[in-house]
Amino acid sequence: MRNPIQLGLLLLTVTAIVVFGYNVYLRETTPPERAYSQFLAELKEGAIRTVHFKGQMLTGEDSAGRPFGTFVPDVAALVPLLLERQVAITGEAVAPSGLADLFKSLLPVVLILSGWLIFSKKSFKGDFAARRGSRFTPVKSERVTFEDVAGITEAKEELQEIVEFLKTPEKYSRLGGRIPRGVLLQGAPGTGKTLLAKAIAGEASVAFFSMGGSDFVEIFAGVGASRVRELFQEAKKSAPCIIFIDEIDAIGGRRTGGQSSGASDEREQTLNALLVEMDGFGSEDTVIMIAATNRPDILDPALLRPGRFDRQITISLPDVKGRLKILEVHAKKIVTSPEIDLAEIARSIPGFSGAEIANLVNEAALTAARHNKAAVEMSDFDEAKDKIVMGLERKNIAISEKDRRLTAYHEAGHALVGLMLEETDPLHKITIIPRGRAMGVTQQVPLDDRLTYSREYLLNRIAILLGGRAAEALVFNRLTTGASNDILQATDIAARLVCEWGMSPALGPVAYQRGSDGFLGESSQGKPHSEMSARQIDREIKRLIDGCYDQASELLNKHNRFLHKFAEALLLKETMDAEDVAIVYRSYLKERELERILTENGGKHDSSNNHEQMEVHP
Repeated sequence: MRNPIQLGLLLLTVTAIVVFGYNVYLRETTPPERAYSQFLAELKEGAIRTVHFKGQMLTGEDSAGRPFGTFVPDVAALVPLLLERQVAITGEAVAPSGLADLFKSLLPVVLILSGWLIFSKKSFKGDFAARRGSRFTPVKSERVTFEDVAGITEAKEELQEIVEFLKTPEKYSRLGGRIPRGVLLQGAPGTGKTLLAKAIAGEASVAFFSMGGSDFVEIFAGVGASRVRELFQEAKKSAPCIIFIDEIDAIGGRRTGGQSSGASDEREQTLNALLVEMDGFGSEDTVIMIAATNRPDILDPALLRPGRFDRQITISLPDVKGRLKILEVHAKKIVTSPEIDLAEIARSIPGFSGAEIANLVNEAALTAARHNKAAVEMSDFDEAKDKIVMGLERKNIAISEKDRRLTAYHEAGHALVGLMLEETDPLHKITIIPRGRAMGVTQQVPLDDRLTYSREYLLNRIAILLGGRAAEALVFNRLTTGASNDILQATDIAARLVCEWGMSPALGPVAYQRGSDGFLGESSQGKPHSEMSARQIDREIKRLIDGCYDQASELLNKHNRFLHKFAEALLLKETMDAEDVAIVYRSYLKERELERILTENGGKHDSSNNHEQMEVHP
């Protein structure tokens, strides 16, 4: 127990138990109290055998052998009566009771305060060795190397030089070169920053000190700075080694320079100590500091200057090749079926980080075990992926037939608009089984990883999102809350299209909103434009949303029969993949072609026409 408050509570509990036990002991050893008048009456009757004086307190035994105690107001007047009745008398001297009573009253308080001060002092000064992080000892069974890190080839190549320096520092020092003192790994959560730092230590077979940024921050002034100094002293003794600080933004945030609170002052003192210690590295010190963050935009500039964190390596989300390599690494840990196609799985999970891919493999293994299978199959990966992306199926939820039909037409509206527009992502799966917080889900998966987005793609994306609301209005002539998340996403895309990406013809290529340089997706809350510009932005966003909604409504009106056909198929199957959708679409195209041929022939069927030779939209 290292928390001083916990130690104080423990001491208080122990003291209370001791005092309570002492009082119980006194009650058990102290004879029953007897009234002085009763004592005098028994004395006159000769019923008192012995007495013992302790000041004005008297204890003794009666003729029946029962102990008693009483307070004597006048000892001098009582003694002759005792001698007259031939009662055995004993006594003892009594010291002044004032100091003794005071000592007894203050003893529990003194014990508690003394114990708290002693243990808290040890907690602040002597306990850092146990809290400073775990030392990474390269053990064969636990060793992490670059082979365990996949999907970030560029970052590994950049850090290979760090490994070479830790192994053979003289190779660089003989030419006068200086290895970077610090390396900042920045990237989205789950991209493998911590694993990569451990792999560097594993490849070089050096000690690895790991701490989180929050481990330095305490409510007591100076504790964080003291821990930084002790950590670097210990690291220099264990050189060559690596110091790894995860989530360094907890202590390395930008300093405000104004009046700040106590917690902010403590963080700034900790940051100052960290800066001083990094400057104190000599050329002979083979100690490298590695830090990780997903918020590089809030770090203090003094921390990032050359000489401290000389290298800043961005670890991006893996592309399809990287995802395949990560899948291969994690698939070795489970029993897979021979027909598993990892390349197909990698293509179907764009945007997944390394941690999410590891979770996908684990969920697939758990799914296969739940179904009592001997090996993990593709269907298990599909089920695990749907669970992660769309949420857990809620098959037991009670849904009325009316709401079920409305959900079917809503999701059919999304899918139909996506099929009819040119520049969109292919439809992957559509379901009306409630998943997570959604009553139904329409999932689209891009064929390849997109790095840039065209204006046409973004506008088509808005139209697809609004297709569900448009289908509700067209078929049921009513609006529901089911499109709330669709409207939120569509509005966000339209706002960024206008304010951040400069794709509005009315406002031009001007940034009216400053995006974040971090990896968590936050945008600044400032408003670097006038009220007139704000009104123009609102009008432009509204115009884009209305135009996309009208486009979706027009497509649904034009292909009204397909909408009904699609919705009825959904009500029947509940979940449809891309192949099922293609079958329904081809059937719809055949019906339209047959109607056209019958119309051209005056209602007579021409069997010579080959209805199979029709162009089907991909």
